[in-house]
Amino acid sequence: MNSITLLVLLFIFDIIMKKVLYKITVKGKVQGVWFRKYTFDEATRLGLKGFVKNEINNTVYIEAEGTSTTLNEFIKWLHKGSPLSKVSAVTFEMNELKNYKSFEIHP
Repeated sequence: MNSITLLVLLFIFDIIMKKVLYKITVKGKVQGVWFRKYTFDEATRLGLKGFVKNEINNTVYIEAEGTSTTLNEFIKWLHKGSPLSKVSAVTFEMNELKNYKSFEIHP
């Protein structure tokens, strides 16, 4: 492997493994259907840090930190959600890391 190939691979690895924070809003029938509990379980399985909480407007808000690859897998899961949920939309934006230590369920 030549040095240019190695540098390109290191650059790609750095992008894939760099931690980011996603601020996520999930809309639909997502309250009263154990959505936060299932989200906690999935985030924990994926090694994500942050929190999930219900919002007053009947959406669920999530802040999750991890690699882009892992977060994109999480976003894909959120479109399905808990067995009783009916997700109509998942929106997210990248933001500055807050260096959460764990993933939690907030009221």
